[in-house]
Amino acid sequence: MEAKSERKFDYLWIVLFLIVFINGFEAGGYQASLLNIGQSYDLSMTTMGIFASVELFATMLAPLVLGNWADRNSKAFCIKILLGLQFVAAVIILFTNAQWFFVFGVFFLGLTTSALQFISIAALADAYPLTGGKRIGFMTSMYAFGALVAPLVVSFYLKLGMPWRTLFTLLALGSLISFIGILGSGDAVREQEDTITNVVDNDNIQKEFYLLGILLLCVIMCIYVGFENGFTFFVDTLFANVLDSGLGKFALSVFWAVMIPSRVLVGYYAKYAKKILIAAATAIPVITIVLSLMNSSTVVFFLCIPLGFACGAIYPCVLNMMLPFAGKKTATATGMITTATGIGGFVFTALTGFVADNFGMRAAMEVLAGLFILALIAAICSTRIKRT
Repeated sequence: MEAKSERKFDYLWIVLFLIVFINGFEAGGYQASLLNIGQSYDLSMTTMGIFASVELFATMLAPLVLGNWADRNSKAFCIKILLGLQFVAAVIILFTNAQWFFVFGVFFLGLTTSALQFISIAALADAYPLTGGKRIGFMTSMYAFGALVAPLVVSFYLKLGMPWRTLFTLLALGSLISFIGILGSGDAVREQEDTITNVVDNDNIQKEFYLLGILLLCVIMCIYVGFENGFTFFVDTLFANVLDSGLGKFALSVFWAVMIPSRVLVGYYAKYAKKILIAAATAIPVITIVLSLMNSSTVVFFLCIPLGFACGAIYPCVLNMMLPFAGKKTATATGMITTATGIGGFVFTALTGFVADNFGMRAAMEVLAGLFILALIAAICSTRIKRT
């Protein structure tokens, strides 16, 4: 009894969840603020897409630049350094009006949030080998929860007459709280691996790194995150400029809101990750095409619900399928996938802005839907790999 009373309360997972929540808040907040930022700097649709892509370009670079560093050091140490840099980047944006300083700050926000994302996922998988699969579903739902809350918060303080830079005050505060939390938590293993049962595919656990499987998952995430960013960065513009409606920020929140139950359910039913992935990858382009053809803002608003639910399933399904493919190299695998997400986000967001400028927002949504078919093909191929 005495030994139990001396046991420290384990709160590493809480800190990691908080970090991912803040990352989601940053993404949703930036997406909800893009129209206001564009108006502040007098940007065209194409330039708005490029502004959004700067952060996503940094997301792509982060695992390439920092992946090996994270493998060679304590993940808790890496997280502390990155939170410090994230705080500085938010402060730079907060206290300058210069356009290029804003771009510089956003670049480093993208770099740090991307690295924090993949290192936190790897830290969770390493520290909790018994329950990592289920925890990943909850962890990714925290990202969606952050992205859900952010547009509502942005809409609230903008109505109060506060500037769009308020977002970066909140991000700086979040970075500081997370830094304090990680100081005492450490990243040591919390569970014993000798009794581990993989919830994804116990009969086919790979001890070695399986490159083909990881590459297919990278393709899925590249296209998915490209779609997600292309849609979420411009859905407010779609409602405002095409549908003549003020529902855009609420639609963005609803889109992220339904991701929460979706990702929690994937966590619970991780053994069905393959089937769920195929179903979600089929539903996304179909719903998007229908959405792009609608003239009613109310109908489009409600279509964001099944679209968000389908989108929510992709990330946790991919991460659960990654575990047996990654073997012992969880940081390498998550880093590769994160790089792919950055590439997709960078290219697709800029592409969405370009197509919207030249052919209209409806055409931009249709292009996003068409490209998602490639993700469906990759998903089908990944589920048919026979691991030996």
